[in-house]
Amino acid sequence: MTGAGRKETTTGRHLEQAILKLLEHRGPTATICPSDAARAVYAGDGDGWRDLMEPARRAARRLVAAGEVEITQGGRTVDPAAARGPLRIRRARRATTPAGGASA
Repeated sequence: MTGAGRKETTTGRHLEQAILKLLEHRGPTATICPSDAARAVYAGDGDGWRDLMEPARRAARRLVAAGEVEITQGGRTVDPAAARGPLRIRRARRATTPAGGASA
């Protein structure tokens, strides 16, 4: 892996961790913007965090694939591949099973 590829992988992991940590500190149905994670990871001054917006969206898509989060638009869950424009990220809503563990 090249130096640039390694850096992208490391940044991606940091963004994933930032998304999960930000959501951990919010209510169960609260959402965050990918920019919140980009700002949390960006170490510089100014608006350089904007360069992390697409990597933050990719990190969110990986977390969707892992079942950790959902991507929403207008309050509705959307397919990450189809999401265009502003989006929000929230914790995945876990399916619940009735008492006793039997599924309906």
